[in-house]
Amino acid sequence: MGSFVSDGFFGDGRLGVTMRLTEWDGKTALRRHGLAVPEGVLLREALRPGWDDAVVKAQVLEGGRGKRGLVQRGAPAALAQDIRARLGDAAAPLLLERPVPIAQEIFLALRVDGTAQAIEVLCAPEGGVEVEAGAPPLRWHVAPEAAAALADSLRMLRGAFAPDLAARLARMVVRLARVMVAEDLESLEINPLARLADGRLVACDCKAVRDEAAGFRHDAEATALSAGLEAAAMTPLERRARDEGFQMVEIPGGRVAMVTAGAGLGMMMLDLLGDAGCPAACFMDNAQGGPAETAPQRFAIAFEMAQRPEIEAVLFYTTLASRPLRGRVEALAASLRERPSPKPLFVGLAAGHAALAGYSMAQAAAELAAVGVTALEADPHALVRQLAAAIRPGRTA
Repeated sequence: MGSFVSDGFFGDGRLGVTMRLTEWDGKTALRRHGLAVPEGVLLREALRPGWDDAVVKAQVLEGGRGKRGLVQRGAPAALAQDIRARLGDAAAPLLLERPVPIAQEIFLALRVDGTAQAIEVLCAPEGGVEVEAGAPPLRWHVAPEAAAALADSLRMLRGAFAPDLAARLARMVVRLARVMVAEDLESLEINPLARLADGRLVACDCKAVRDEAAGFRHDAEATALSAGLEAAAMTPLERRARDEGFQMVEIPGGRVAMVTAGAGLGMMMLDLLGDAGCPAACFMDNAQGGPAETAPQRFAIAFEMAQRPEIEAVLFYTTLASRPLRGRVEALAASLRERPSPKPLFVGLAAGHAALAGYSMAQAAAELAAVGVTALEADPHALVRQLAAAIRPGRTA
């Protein structure tokens, strides 16, 4: 299916502590909240009799299934075999659904807008596989419990839809926003949202990304399929990071092994490196309930990545408010004496007044220079500029 959310404007949901939900798990959540979805069953093994015509859908976490031949309608036994062959997995989970007589395909998606601290809605009257080729979607913010939520949504929709359909969609938007809150979702996309001839709205697809920092509030069995696919998709280094108590995502095409702690700081450095033409090869974040200190394990993974020919530098950036700078520098220096970085190492340390007590940035720079640190900067922009100059952006590996 086409997608403004997962394939276009909003990214794929892998960075940070999130879980992408399969269509089956997403629709199970919609069903719990009373929203209409097609009749369907999850097929894990051989097809049982009784289905002569069905829409057969691969349960994968990536978008673009329709264009890859992973969503087909027809005789389910043959289609199940074909789709599994495309996936290279004879036991791949599939969703079988009764076909829905669609009169209109609508695109509807919601996501958490961190800048506005609100839920943003996208809606287009022409959804489906080629949704990106159509006119830009309507966009607005909604607060599901606000008194004006329904009226605001109706005002946005009535210019693009007939009055009765606009009213149904406005109610659907508010209901989905409440689902977002109840299920701790970062994004929720329905494409297509089917309008039937009698005016009913049915969610024929569902893509959702859940904030796993809130995962403890939810039944793990309800998203076991998604969790299993997420785990199976991990690289060996990602799995090792998980086992050692932190989150790590490898990023294809990256040139810098990046060590950070905290999603906000990591995303900032990710953006700075990308803007400088030195894309990061990984993203690290703290795990819910993980150990207090995982710096040695993070450096070990970064240095292992740095042995690859395409990785040209290692970057470490952290901020210290009250934790003493001396302790962090001495620990880093000791680690580097034991295991030097295989590629130039650029370090960023921003320290508050309390962290600098009895120890200066000049002392830190001298101590780190003695163990091979290429550059030490408090300003992340200056650090990235030095790194970019050193590895010559644009050079092909």
